[in-house]
Amino acid sequence: MAKGVRIIITLECTECRSNTNKRSPGVSRYTTTKNRRNTTGRMELKKFCTHCNAHTIHKEIK
Repeated sequence: MAKGVRIIITLECTECRSNTNKRSPGVSRYTTTKNRRNTTGRMELKKFCTHCNAHTIHKEIK
């Protein structure tokens, strides 16, 4: 049985994690897939955070 190359990852907002004075409690998270062979490191994408109400960098979490 072969493993798939694409895996599901979770992206979390970096601003929500470090900022205590934000608009609402919580952390913005997105799920997406990545190719395990082509992207071996952690992924970073700029996504819209509803808690910060702005486009921020979202990093891959474990």
